Amino acid sequence: MPELVAALALVALLILAYFLIADSDDDNSGGGLMEPSLIPIPVRRHEL
Repeated sequence: MPELVAALALVALLILAYFLIADSDDDNSGGGLMEPSLIPIPVRRHEL
């Protein structure tokens, strides 16, 4: 049973490493997680 848990943990670690290293959709194509693009949102200021 411990061998099965160790094997599953190793497979999960390899899958996680693949997703972190693989090319992503961000601008610099450096791999890693996709970063959100910041969009300016107009704000109405209510001054008293």
